[in-house]
Amino acid sequence: MPKPFTVRGWLPYPSPEAAVSTVTLPTLRARRILATRVDATSYGDACDRIAVWVQQAESCYVVAANVHVVMTAQWDPAYRQVLAGADLVTPDGMPLVWGLRALGIADQSRVYGPDLMLAWCQRAAAGGIPLYLYGGTDPVLERLRQRLTTQFPGLVIAGSYAPPFRPLTPAEEAADRDRIQQSGAKVVFVGLGCPKQEFWMARQRGSLPAVMVGVGAAFDFHSGTVAQAPRWMMALGLEWLYRFCQEPRRLWRRYCINNPAFVVLFGYQWLRDRGFRRSSDPDH
Repeated sequence: MPKPFTVRGWLPYPSPEAAVSTVTLPTLRARRILATRVDATSYGDACDRIAVWVQQAESCYVVAANVHVVMTAQWDPAYRQVLAGADLVTPDGMPLVWGLRALGIADQSRVYGPDLMLAWCQRAAAGGIPLYLYGGTDPVLERLRQRLTTQFPGLVIAGSYAPPFRPLTPAEEAADRDRIQQSGAKVVFVGLGCPKQEFWMARQRGSLPAVMVGVGAAFDFHSGTVAQAPRWMMALGLEWLYRFCQEPRRLWRRYCINNPAFVVLFGYQWLRDRGFRRSSDPDH
């Protein structure tokens, strides 16, 4: 039985009208961490933005950025452009939260992709907003659908599809897009993993009238297929260690190369930024 969902900073919506009502969205603050823009948002703010985009029938996408995302963008200019085109980039990993704080956004908290997925599911259940699950495998999607609809009574999952792991042909991708559009889904959770899911969302933008949210391993976590790290490890930024111990062969390059490189590169960025601010201060 799934655990009740609670996330600090998110407030429930008591009625369908409130869940989809238009709100005045504040201008996003953002900082560049290495080559990637990361937005200062929260669960409530992110869900508000998704709700407005749904109401306006926008075709847009949300990226949950962690160190792996930022470092992939650092090495791959094409992926960097995909992130630059995202409508919202959340600080999914604690190192990016700490980075935003170090760069002047002192009150920043984590906006973790799997938790954002649950926050939106509860909002969508209250407002009757249909969603679509794209990615994973058929068994994972079936378990995920059962768990989500049990945890969030009234949640409308308009459809789901597990594409093959190989690259899709243009005809296959068009068929997937048509399938999603015909389902009537307003929000699509995309669980293809980085960088595949971000490239996929960017290609659908403008053609698929829905809000696409990349959630990475959330399908595996919320279906119960893969265990999440304990919350205390997440708070300390040690989720990578937990996942590395689970899948060392698959993740060793991501964590043993990308993580140290990120620390070095961001440390240099922070020192350079601090030096620039000091040199611009007339009191120094």
